[in-house]
Amino acid sequence: MSALVAYKRIDLAVLGALKAGGTLVVVGKGPELERLKALAASSPGKGEIHFAGAVSDADLPAYYAHCRSFVFPGLEDFGITPLEATASGRPVVAFGEGGVVDTVVPGLNGLFFNEQTVDAVADALSSADLNAAWDSEAMIEHARGFSRERYRREMDREVRQAWRHHQAKLSGDFVGD
Repeated sequence: MSALVAYKRIDLAVLGALKAGGTLVVVGKGPELERLKALAASSPGKGEIHFAGAVSDADLPAYYAHCRSFVFPGLEDFGITPLEATASGRPVVAFGEGGVVDTVVPGLNGLFFNEQTVDAVADALSSADLNAAWDSEAMIEHARGFSRERYRREMDREVRQAWRHHQAKLSGDFVGD
């Protein structure tokens, strides 16, 4: 589930799934779509690649709910889709850099591969760790830690604390930096 643009590295997911012998469903649209279709059609491997195209927001939860795992091969500053997969109780297979290291906990809701290579993706997709039993409820609970409510509550607390700090400085009651 992605915008199909080059930096998202969906090509690694396609080639990795083919090499691992898995089935990959690519959801999204973008300028890379035709290149990815050609890559899937011309690459050797025992896997299958299906292109679902653009999917409505209403239909996205069903794709998460029915996947075995969610592949996230790109480098992002955050990446909401791995968290959406986690909220659906599905493990994430991700490149282990960027914002995803803040949302994916190996063994809890996914696993990392350390190089953006086809072999690294295929190995992760074939790993015994990915084939192990996953605790969907624990993943869903982990995702709740990134809820809007928590964000608002903690942001409100931080703003109030900063305001008190500012007021203390203005009144001369401040002791510190």
